[in-house]
Amino acid sequence: MEPQTLASYRQRIEADLRQNILPFWIEHVVNWEQGTLHAELATDLTVDDSKPRGALLTTRVLWTYAAALRVYDEAAYRQVTDLAYADLITRFADAEHGGFYWSIKPDGSPERTRKQVYGQAFAIYALAEYHRATGLAEPLERAQAVFEVIEQHAKDPEHGGYFEAFARDWTPIEDMRLSEVDQNDPKSQNTLLHIMEAYTNLLRVWPDERLRTALFTLVEVMLDRVLNPATQHLSLFFTADWQPTTDRFSYGHDIEAAWLLWDAACALGDDGLSGRVLAVVLKMADITQAEGVDADGGVFNEGDPRGLTDDRKEWWPQAEALVGFLVAGQLSGDDRYTQAALRSWDFIEKHLIDAEGGEWFRGVTRGGDVIPEFEKAGFWKCPYHNGRAALEAVARLNAMAGL
Repeated sequence: MEPQTLASYRQRIEADLRQNILPFWIEHVVNWEQGTLHAELATDLTVDDSKPRGALLTTRVLWTYAAALRVYDEAAYRQVTDLAYADLITRFADAEHGGFYWSIKPDGSPERTRKQVYGQAFAIYALAEYHRATGLAEPLERAQAVFEVIEQHAKDPEHGGYFEAFARDWTPIEDMRLSEVDQNDPKSQNTLLHIMEAYTNLLRVWPDERLRTALFTLVEVMLDRVLNPATQHLSLFFTADWQPTTDRFSYGHDIEAAWLLWDAACALGDDGLSGRVLAVVLKMADITQAEGVDADGGVFNEGDPRGLTDDRKEWWPQAEALVGFLVAGQLSGDDRYTQAALRSWDFIEKHLIDAEGGEWFRGVTRGGDVIPEFEKAGFWKCPYHNGRAALEAVARLNAMAGL
């Protein structure tokens, strides 16, 4: 592909990151007076602080601005990272039992004190990135402490992998669901994927052998247990002994896992594992392109062996497709994947970037209409997917264009 084309897309993506995504959260979501974040913004930017606020929003804001700080060294990004870190530690940290609460009430007191392992993973991910960006020792020490508590309480010593959730004191609970739309099963690809992502980032700053072994084993679990070799889709939910409990799959998680698996393999530096992962990356990119991408370049939410089960196009699968297809193009040298990535960006520009209100809409219908009941920012809608996609795409397109 022509370097000029790649450079043009890089410029468009970086402009959206620096002039749209990052300024939006600073202006509209950071509550500078209170030193917190607003709980939710509607599509029309109406603030609603009457709802519970999740640690997930804080950790994802922390990761995004720490990652941007590491690349661009802007004072405003440092201010957001410092605020988000203080918010996480003072309002969500459990000093007695370790880890972080899932959510807090509008007055700042704990709401759901459960230890959702998915949430602990994002704390590690963000704390490690904050350390990478600033060199501060305390965030790394806190990330290491969360790693220890996950390994102590959440790891399945019999069948491998990690369980979903626990009570505040890390004792078992009956309802382990991550959200109302998830199944109540002891293991899920979503939690496992993001533990892998978190451990990858932690390994970059802490070359601990136990961490390396845990990450290596987790990559093998993703390849041997979570990935369905017959379909090249990730199974979504499992019993403790790895029996899938549904045949649904998520196109966004498939293409996200493809590049995160490669990221983990690169961090581990094991040639044999990298070879296995490379083959999987390309197969998952192929199946996503064949089944999950619409004629307009948008990625559907979910399907099953009988066809589409959710043809909406939310913001995060589009962001992950941009990166996943770019990585497949880099690894293979095949322009088909790079073209798929650029088509993802074309779809994002046309349908998701909010030229009037700022940031991206959370999702559109298959026909391209904005889904009005979706929030612009909130418990789940954070700058992590699109912010990370932009940072990854800019770096990768620069490399591909020889810049």
